[in-house]
Amino acid sequence: MGFAENLKQLPKVSHLAAIQLIDDAGVVVATIENKPGQAGSLAVYNHLGQTHGAINAEAARKGLDLYAEHAEDARQNPGKHPNIDRLIELAGAGKSMLRLRHVFALESN
Repeated sequence: MGFAENLKQLPKVSHLAAIQLIDDAGVVVATIENKPGQAGSLAVYNHLGQTHGAINAEAARKGLDLYAEHAEDARQNPGKHPNIDRLIELAGAGKSMLRLRHVFALESN
C-alpha cells in the first residue's frame, strides 16, 4: 500500500494541535503540527506513539513502512522530508528514542 492508503488505516488526529518530540534529556527536539503538509506525519507519529509508547528503533522501522514511497524519496533526498529523516536515523540508532507529548486542539464554542 502507498502512503495515502496507509493514512486511511490510522487513527484520526483531529483532536490534536501538535505532537512534541522529546529526547532522552527532556528537550523538545521537534514539533509536528496538525496543518497541511504535516498532518500525515502527525498521524504516523501519533500511531507509533500509541502502539509503541515511544519512537524507538522498532517503531521507526514501522513508521518507515507506513510512509511507503515517501521513505524511499527521503533516502534519495536527505533533508527533503525531515520527519522521515528522523525515523531513518532512529531506525539505525539502537537504544535512542523519542517520547511524545500531545498538544490537544481547543474546542471552539
